[in-house]
Amino acid sequence: MVTQATIDLLRHGETTGGMRYCGSTDHALTETGWRQMWASVERTPMQWQHIITSPLQRCARFAQALAERCAIPLIEEARLREIHLGAWEGRSAAELMLTDAAALARFWQNPLDHPPPQAEHLLAFRARILATWHDIQVRFAGQHILLVTHSGVMRMLVCHIQQRPMQHLLEIEVPYAAMKTVEVIWHDKSCQATLKTGHSA
Repeated sequence: MVTQATIDLLRHGETTGGMRYCGSTDHALTETGWRQMWASVERTPMQWQHIITSPLQRCARFAQALAERCAIPLIEEARLREIHLGAWEGRSAAELMLTDAAALARFWQNPLDHPPPQAEHLLAFRARILATWHDIQVRFAGQHILLVTHSGVMRMLVCHIQQRPMQHLLEIEVPYAAMKTVEVIWHDKSCQATLKTGHSA
């Protein structure tokens, strides 16, 4: 028996934190961020049967508004929150270039082996995200789902689907309000996910 699901991945828009490492810090969307997200979803046929969102407000508040507008059931999934960036939470790359340029360069080149101080390790983040991804695929097999989440989560999923090394995670571009579509095909107990399309606002 073959079952097919479509899972759209939507990153949040611009936040009040600006161009900083937000991580698990709970920044809100700016007005521009709201417009970016509405523009992105309006470019996609709204045929979702469920919306699943990170609990951080830059995702959850838009997901709630969309769910209410379209009368779609909403689920908040704590495991879809962004990676925690430890001592770099709330700091910009420009600031870190002044205080910790070598560590920042190593992180950009290989985030797996050179995480920020006190950050959630990339392997732990990967385990959390892929366990959530598996559970969603099983629970919503055969449906069309929207996940509202973060750039780090989307990069990890793309990395997994395309079988890229995690060392190159940061090479995957995920701009504000980016939308990526994944098709998941179940054949008996085996599962294959394919990244199909993508756009941003």
